[in-house]
Amino acid sequence: MALTKKGYKQRIIDSKIKQNLKIFGAISIEGPKWCGKTWTALNHANSVVYLNNVSNNFNERELAKMNVDLILNKEYPQLIDEWQEVPAIWDGIRFKCDEDNVRGKYILTGSATPVTNDIHHSGAGRICRMKMYTMSLYESGDSTGEVSLNDLFSNNIKDKMIDKVDLRKLISLIIRGGWPQSINMTEEEALIISQSYINDILNFDISNIDGVKRDINKMRMILRSLARNESTVVSNNTIINDVNEEHDIASKNTVIDYIDILDKLKLIENQSAFSVNLRSSSRVGKSAKRHFTDVSLVCAILGLNYEKLINNVKFLGFLFESLCERDLRIYIESYNGNLYHFRDNTTGLEIDSIVEMPDGEYGAIEIKLGTDKIEEAAENLLKFNSIVQKKPKFLCVISGLHEAIIKRPDGVYVIPITVLRP
Repeated sequence: MALTKKGYKQRIIDSKIKQNLKIFGAISIEGPKWCGKTWTALNHANSVVYLNNVSNNFNERELAKMNVDLILNKEYPQLIDEWQEVPAIWDGIRFKCDEDNVRGKYILTGSATPVTNDIHHSGAGRICRMKMYTMSLYESGDSTGEVSLNDLFSNNIKDKMIDKVDLRKLISLIIRGGWPQSINMTEEEALIISQSYINDILNFDISNIDGVKRDINKMRMILRSLARNESTVVSNNTIINDVNEEHDIASKNTVIDYIDILDKLKLIENQSAFSVNLRSSSRVGKSAKRHFTDVSLVCAILGLNYEKLINNVKFLGFLFESLCERDLRIYIESYNGNLYHFRDNTTGLEIDSIVEMPDGEYGAIEIKLGTDKIEEAAENLLKFNSIVQKKPKFLCVISGLHEAIIKRPDGVYVIPITVLRP
């Protein structure tokens, strides 16, 4: 019987976990701390080992260090939580999966990529890696789910008025983020929690992940620079210059190392550039768009509350874009697809999001907080459609404040983010 926790909210990834447990000997659920990996894994597990359980003096961790077989002996599916504490567990489970053809034996959860030479096999064919994120608006109950990505791809959407979306509410969703434990908190409480999260990363995780001592102040400044550049395409050199504008302390190697650690801690999730057929491939920008895993971390790092955001509408627009692209990533990956962005270096044309299905079909999306930018966004989408050889299946403007689901006469959809689902 599954060990599902009382009050557990179903996650989009649940169906894929169920499917992959029928295909692979083990799965590995990877994502940032506190995004809900353990509770979701317990929803599919019949037994569990907690390697960071302080209540028994980390006894199971010490047993695993002596011999991983000492902990891999419970009812299947068996959850091993924070497995990266003992990296040898990976090879141990890979070996266990090779012993027989039993599927769904183990579930691994981890909030960091271990930096070690103790893992000798990728686990390919035995262990399926699965990415997990914070909660989307649909998962947290803040989207009605009236329109799905599949509806967009199949052109199966009817015009409909919706309840008015309040700007105050959208700002609250940005500050709160998608952390499961923050869903019912006030903005102030959620901001405090996110700031505590960042402090824990600075004080412990940035050095504990590989035993290398890192400068907290340098990392804090790099975090601030990344936060200021959220939802933009900036190079590492830009980050270096941004940090050194105030304190001349960051070398290129330092910035690369520190950003790599943030990646290993699952705190950043950059949006790759879309490969598209144009007359000249040199026109297509290839740099990734910067994102934190959850937009609430930007608010925590920069100390942004409602008053500060309402007085900086331009930056608020970038954060709304980040909120939407977090959800789009979760939704498209539930179809095994990918999220990209597009930039034409010659004309400067940019498209915020490209959602691509595994078969190569894709849709182009512009994201606008207010209704005053919808016309401009639609023009961008139509221009994009005119220059690409393979046409998108749909063109869509995702809005924050639009009060209707519509298909414009030019074929461009306008969809509020608060009605979207996978």
